[in-house]
Amino acid sequence: MSQQNTGQVIQVPNTLRLKVGGRFGAVDASAIAKAEAALKSLSGNFAAWLEDEVTKLEAARQLVKTEGATADTMETLYLRAHDLKGLGATYEFPLITRMAGSLCKLIDDKDKRMEAPMVLIDAHIDGIKAAVRDSIKTDDHPVGKILVEELERRVAASGLV
Repeated sequence: MSQQNTGQVIQVPNTLRLKVGGRFGAVDASAIAKAEAALKSLSGNFAAWLEDEVTKLEAARQLVKTEGATADTMETLYLRAHDLKGLGATYEFPLITRMAGSLCKLIDDKDKRMEAPMVLIDAHIDGIKAAVRDSIKTDDHPVGKILVEELERRVAASGLV
């Protein structure tokens, strides 16, 4: 007994090119090169800008300590950590991006933020400050590697994520 295949193959057109390039055209390599050159010319300011972001994070921590862990103070702390998560790698400190990402993960859920242990929040902020102070930029550095892995382990074990 033979069985006939009654299926039909439908070829769907690939519209990715229209969605990506479409009306905007192809990516302009010279524009990318100009943007990278502009970013490189600003790199001399990275240390000062990073220091400013860390100062804002420290101020947010002090606000939590003086006014207590409220929805507003913890939101401010979260936003400062989130900024560093995005800016660390840009400022040539991918380790800070990773540590700030771990802190964000700890206090991401608005309903659980108040339960986050302040000692673990402090450890993240102190780690970020130490990385800046000692110019520990990546997790290739033995201290940076141990520090970020331990912070991430503690966040995972906290039961809040």
